Amino acid sequence: MVVPHHATGARVARHRLATELAEVVTPPVLADLVAVLAELVGNAVRHADPLPGGVVRVAWRLRITADGAQIRLRVTDGGAACGPQIRPADTGAADGRGLHIVSGLASRWGVERDGLGQSVWAEFDPVPDRPGLVAAG
Repeated sequence: MVVPHHATGARVARHRLATELAEVVTPPVLADLVAVLAELVGNAVRHADPLPGGVVRVAWRLRITADGAQIRLRVTDGGAACGPQIRPADTGAADGRGLHIVSGLASRWGVERDGLGQSVWAEFDPVPDRPGLVAAG
């Protein structure tokens, strides 16, 4: 799907992801997916150029394995002079923690570049059932 290269693009992407995967993954996993997608789209809007047409491309792939759902999120933008990288976050800074969040929630993440721009992806390995684990809000 494509979303505007604007802050509203993250909202549109989060809503669509949550709607499509709500019946497929557990609520805690869905919350992590939504948070990571919001960070990736937000970073694309804040730090990168848009794709032609003023958009960002958002995609996800769900693969069901014997262990559960494996999911890959991908956000493609027009690229930037400096590629995505984790940077030290000052405790008093208002921003700079996005890729720390992505790194902490996803199993792995990375960046791919081609002649048209860059894609930042994040993968989530299946989460085994943990009986007795209680999620608190």
